[in-house]
Amino acid sequence: MIKLYQKVRLNNDKDAVIVEILGDGEAYIADIELSEGDYETETIYPKDIKSIFIEVEQPFVSAQV
Repeated sequence: MIKLYQKVRLNNDKDAVIVEILGDGEAYIADIELSEGDYETETIYPKDIKSIFIEVEQPFVSAQV
C-alpha cells in the first residue's frame, strides 16, 4: 500500500512523491522530479509505478566522549 508523501520510482525511471491518494489507491497525484529542484505534478496510476522507496530508520549511535 502506497502512503501519502511516499517516494516511488516510475516505469520511465523518474522519481515521484505521492501528494494525494485518489479513491482507494486507484490513482495518485504525484510531484514528479524532472531535474534537480524542478517538479511537475501529474496524475499517475498503479501501472505507472515500478517500485516504492522504503525508508529505514537509522539506528541511534551515541558519540564517544
